Amino acid sequence: MTTTATPNRSTAIDNADLQAWKAAIAAQTPTQPPGLFSPAFVQETIAMTRRLFIQLQRRPSTLMAGVIQPLMWLILFGALFQNVPQGLFGDSKTDGQFLGAGIIVFTAFGGALNAGLPVMFDREFGFLNRFLVAPLASRYSIVLASALFIAAMSLVQTAAIVAVSAFLGAGLPDPFGLALVALIVLTLVLGETALSLGLSFALPGHIELIAVIFVTNLPLLFASTALVPLSFMPGWLQVVASLNPLSYAIEPIRYLYLHPDWGFGSVVMQAPFADITLGGALGILLAFCGGALVLVQPLLRRRMA
Repeated sequence: MTTTATPNRSTAIDNADLQAWKAAIAAQTPTQPPGLFSPAFVQETIAMTRRLFIQLQRRPSTLMAGVIQPLMWLILFGALFQNVPQGLFGDSKTDGQFLGAGIIVFTAFGGALNAGLPVMFDREFGFLNRFLVAPLASRYSIVLASALFIAAMSLVQTAAIVAVSAFLGAGLPDPFGLALVALIVLTLVLGETALSLGLSFALPGHIELIAVIFVTNLPLLFASTALVPLSFMPGWLQVVASLNPLSYAIEPIRYLYLHPDWGFGSVVMQAPFADITLGGALGILLAFCGGALVLVQPLLRRRMA
């Protein structure tokens, strides 16, 4: 019986060239990812934000509805409260001065509450997984891009409401007052966007997220000073409204409309437990924003690991 000798071929593990290449890679010093605030992080954040604006450009009805709806509220609620007894709105000379602040804040709040929906749809359709496996400088660019997009939308809506309110006779705050209005809106939007993005990673699907939005949206509106002053509410509702972050954004904006000589020590709200100054309200909003960011950070880090 004869046997045929087979040539001794080197396997991949015995290949000298491959072993030399692996040794050269192992000898190299591993480089750290660029991380936050690096040029790569800024570049990818701009690219992801641009992606959201491209989606908006392809569906402009979203922007149109986001601008038209608060203007309809301003006009319809103004007509609804046109014949209220004199003095119900406090120092407000017109219903537009009183309602404008509430509609500005609630519109920004509603937009920020929906910030998690695009991320949730990216999760369900698989786009988020593509981002997570991409060589990103930091995965927090996904979160920052959503926050920047929502902030830009909120500023557009706020500008439209301020312009229409001025046309209806509510007047305008001074330039520093307008800048402070923008700062208040952005602070509230940032905190609420963080919570919404946290929910988009914590909840199983968009149905549950939409349910949370529906459950929290209108109750927070009616449990704030958006539609009626604090003194007009029953005692228990005054306590609830004084714990609502929306009230600490509404009352400063309302005060800026009514008092050209405003200051950070000016009392903007008489809560059942204390008088809230303009500076105090801003501090509470900043604490809310910082608390929301700290609260969702472990969840985001775990989900995007």
